[in-house]
Amino acid sequence: MMIWDQWKKGFDTWEQKTADMLESVLKSPTVLQPMTGLLTSTMKVKSATEKAAAQWWGALGLPTKREQEKTLHALNQIQSRLIDLEERLAELKKN
Repeated sequence: MMIWDQWKKGFDTWEQKTADMLESVLKSPTVLQPMTGLLTSTMKVKSATEKAAAQWWGALGLPTKREQEKTLHALNQIQSRLIDLEERLAELKKN
């Protein structure tokens, strides 16, 4: 049991020192500035890809993701209203 306790203490010490060092490196402007640029570029590429895909689907005459979401939202609203009406009708039949 003593060996395990010693190993655990050593591991905890190593983990704490590693975490402190890694945190200081990741907070450094030398690391953060390039990562910010990379993230910005990645998001621009993602946006352009999604826009191109929407145009392609639209050119084929198929609904885009946005149009599908609007349709699903409208269907959900209709379904909710229908359920409300069914509940009201059930209450009226009881009386």
